[in-house]
Amino acid sequence: MDKRQRARVGLPVLLVLTGLLAVISVSPLADEADDAIQDVILTQIEAFANDDELAAWEQASEGIQRRFRSPETFLRMVRLVYPPVHRATAIRFRQRVPHDHFDIQVVRLQGPEGRLWDAYYRMVPVEQGWKVGGVRLLPVDMGI
Repeated sequence: MDKRQRARVGLPVLLVLTGLLAVISVSPLADEADDAIQDVILTQIEAFANDDELAAWEQASEGIQRRFRSPETFLRMVRLVYPPVHRATAIRFRQRVPHDHFDIQVVRLQGPEGRLWDAYYRMVPVEQGWKVGGVRLLPVDMGI
């Protein structure tokens, strides 16, 4: 095998190894993002459970804070519109889907009435980590 043939064989191997290295090196960052996002969501759900409007408010993005203007108004809205988030009795983190300027974290919640919901948390990166930019609730289809 001459030098040219070895270079042709070596290049694909190098590309595969480089790709594997990229995947391996990204995994810890993904794990850190998962942990950070889950911590924010859990902190907010715990604050709701304790009716700690300030702690819940601190986990909300600037956009949410501008929209609701006060922790009291924010907690009142969550209490009325999102009972499964306000009084979740069980929480299970599912997949996280990264996007360009935000991530979606899916969380399976059991509401106070026992019904299951998928909460799609829109998480926005900020200088200090992550904030909740919004939540969409969909009932889980229980089937037969």
